[in-house]
This record gives sequence, structure tokens and C-alpha cells, in this order.
Amino acid sequence: EPVAYGGGFYIGLGLAVSSSIFIGGSFILKKKGLLRLAAKGTTRAGDGGHAYLKEWMWWAGLITMGAGEAANFLAYAFAPASLVTPLGALSVLVSAVLSSYFLDERLNLHGKMGCVLSILGSTVIVIHAPQTEEVADLADMGVKLRDPIFVTYAVIVLAVSLYLIFYIAPRHGTSNVMIYISICSLLGAFSVSCVKGVGLVVKGAAAGDPVWLQPLTYLLILGLIASVSTQVNYLNKALDVFNTSMVTPVYYVLFTTTVLLCSAILFKEWNAMDPRSVIGMLAGFGTIVTGIFFLHAFKDINFSLSDLPKFVKNVGANGVVESVKYTSVRKAHRSDERSELLDQVDAIYSEEDESSNVLFNK
Repeated sequence: EPVAYGGGFYIGLGLAVSSSIFIGGSFILKKKGLLRLAAKGTTRAGDGGHAYLKEWMWWAGLITMGAGEAANFLAYAFAPASLVTPLGALSVLVSAVLSSYFLDERLNLHGKMGCVLSILGSTVIVIHAPQTEEVADLADMGVKLRDPIFVTYAVIVLAVSLYLIFYIAPRHGTSNVMIYISICSLLGAFSVSCVKGVGLVVKGAAAGDPVWLQPLTYLLILGLIASVSTQVNYLNKALDVFNTSMVTPVYYVLFTTTVLLCSAILFKEWNAMDPRSVIGMLAGFGTIVTGIFFLHAFKDINFSLSDLPKFVKNVGANGVVESVKYTSVRKAHRSDERSELLDQVDAIYSEEDESSNVLFNK
């Protein structure tokens, strides 16, 4: 029977949020370290250099990322996967905000909207997350893994993954971003389930239970290693072939979707939720997806509040408003710049026409 998480739920929530903060901050520290090395003229990492191993700020970023991953690992032992996994999007938000302050990477209007949407979606998920625990120890985990519904699901996922790996990926992997990311996401769902199980192992070992004598412990560890290594391999392939701004949001959506589906089948965390909470969880997840999309899809577009359309009144000589139209400050400024440039070109063409009688067409 499911039992209430109690204080453990808030411990898991705190670990999940702190994990996102640590991981998001680690990217900034490592980037700062690499920029400092580049300013010194050392061989960059992209060119095969390893000078970053002597940079303390890069090591601070690596240690911070390790702390974030450890916190994320422990969060699965205290809170449901349907809560911990979607909150991973906060690391993207933290990285984007800190980049605008410490790396001078401008966060445009779309990025700011994405940050707000991600925070709102995360808040909705926390409010509606399941408050009951379906798996309390390793013995419960073993019972869940032997459930016929989950076994059927696992066989189907493995069959689809193998088909993608050995048949589809060699033929279409470099032309379709969904191939590599689908492999990562399908196997990633197993990695999260294994992390949940290994977290229960650590939790049981701390309580003095003989978890190391149970074969399931080693099965979960081997499953975690196999799924994570395969997942990282195909994620690197996707990042190597396709644009990061395309891979990151697609991977987050597919990965989180498969994790939520796998958690619903294996842990049955949603059984104790009423329809209102289920709709709230889905709405929160959709809001986060929209926020991540705004953060990545429009990050290279220079768009701010000054580009939004505004009312401009044309006042006649008698002080009466003759017309009202939409325009923007930047649009008007660009129009002035365009007119000035065309005037300069006209002058150049006129001089050349007089000297060489050559006709130029614009």
C-alpha cells in the first residue's frame, strides 16, 4: 500500500532544486575557466589542449556539477520521479540567467519569458506532485519490476530501441534529429528507474539492511551503467551532428515524457492522484516545455521590449490627431538608417556615372 512521503518529500524536493542550481552554476564556472585560459593564449580545449586541468575555476565547475548530480541521485530516493525529472529544466533556467550576468550573454525578451514560464510550470508540478510513496524499499522494487504490465512495456521499449540502434540509426541518424534522441530518451527512462532503485539501495544500506546480499542490487547497478553509457553515447552523436539549440529542447521533452510514462507504469505514482492533480502535472510540464522552447529557439534573435509595436499618433498642424498606427522605436530607427544608407549609395553611384557613364541598378 502506498504511504505518505512525509518529510522525505520535501527533502527530495530540496535536493532536486539544489541539484538544478549546482548543475546550472557549474556550466558558468567551467565556461569562465575556459575563457580565462583563452585570454592567456593557451591551446583551447576544442583544439586538443588540456590546460584547463590547471585552472582552479574549471575544477570548481566540475566539483559543482558532481555535487549537483549527487543531489539529483539522492532526490530520486526521497521524491517521485514524476517530480524530480521535470524539475531538471531549472538547471537550464539557472544557466541562462547566470550567463546573462557573468558571461555577458544577453538574455532577450523570449529568454526572459521562457524563464518565467519555466518557474511557473515547476511551481505547478510541485503543487500537484503525488504525495504518496509506492516503493519504500528494495523488496517493493523487486515486486514492481516483476509486474506483467511493466515487463511487457520493458520488452517493447527494448525491441524498439534495438531496432533504432541497428537498423534506423545507421541509415537515417545523421539526417533526422529524432533518431538519436529517441534512443537516448527510451533508454533514459530505464536509467531513471535504475537510479531510483540504487537510491533505495543506498537508503537501505544507511539503515543497516543487508542490501548487498540481494542480487537485485547488482542488477540495478549494471542496468544503470548500461543505460547511462548508451544514452550518453547517442546524445553525444546528436550534439555532434545537429545544432545544440535544436537537440536540447527536443531531448528534454522526449526524455521527460518517457520518464513520466515509465514511472506511471512501474511505480504507479499517479494511481493515488485525482484528475485535478493529473491535469495540473501535465499542464505544469507543458508550461516548462514552452519555456524551454522560448529559451532555446529564439536565443539568437535580438528582440527586446523596444521592438514591440506601439501606438504612434500623427498630429496635424491644427493639433488634431489625423491617424494612429502601429510602429516600434527600433523599426523607425532602422528605417532611418536604411534611408541614410540608400542616400549614400545614390551619391556614390552618381559620382561613378558622371566619370565612367556606367549605369548601376539597385
